[in-house]
Amino acid sequence: MRNIALFDLDHTLIPIDSDYEWGQFLCRIGAVDADEFARRNADFFAQYQAGTLDPVEYLEFALGTLAQFPRAKLDDMHAQFMHEVIQPVLMPAAHELLKKHQDQDDLVAIITATNRFVTAPIAKALGVPHLMAAEPELDQHGNITGKLLGVPSSGAGKVIHLQNWLDQQELQLSHFGSSHFYSDSQNDIPLLEHVTHPVATNPNAKLSAHALARGWPQLYLFDKQ
Repeated sequence: MRNIALFDLDHTLIPIDSDYEWGQFLCRIGAVDADEFARRNADFFAQYQAGTLDPVEYLEFALGTLAQFPRAKLDDMHAQFMHEVIQPVLMPAAHELLKKHQDQDDLVAIITATNRFVTAPIAKALGVPHLMAAEPELDQHGNITGKLLGVPSSGAGKVIHLQNWLDQQELQLSHFGSSHFYSDSQNDIPLLEHVTHPVATNPNAKLSAHALARGWPQLYLFDKQ
């Protein structure tokens, strides 16, 4: 019986928050009003860390920013972002963990609260073909409209996105011999509780305490802070 291994992305497989860093990158290259955007981006990031973020409000902000640019311009900026920000933080330990599951023929997927535009090239760089992420609406020309399709892929929404993704393949989580989920944040406790093998990975303080109480393993892929 095949197994499944699910991975959060930000602070789990990479030691940064790709969504936050994308916003900082836009400020640095002058694509947005740096002062106003940086202020709102920092506010949302602090709310995320505290577990108080309204995901719909944040995604409307993030996707609304993307909607200001034609898709060709967005893709050019993202290529620069990958080169300057993402490639330097792709760590061997993350590749080795992914490869361990892939070598065992596990079904490997990333499931992230960050939107697909930001994360799809990162998943590709990590060698993971399956990605569940917040889905931006696209117009007929492939431009991002600023609207979110479906529910946010954060918190309990990750469970919904996983179930929908498995349904598309006529699968259920119970079809797998075991199910792993690796995450750093207490925001992912709903999905961590949903799998057979939850792994608190580079966990923040709240998830670390929860993992200790539940007897979950804790894994540090990067230098422990």
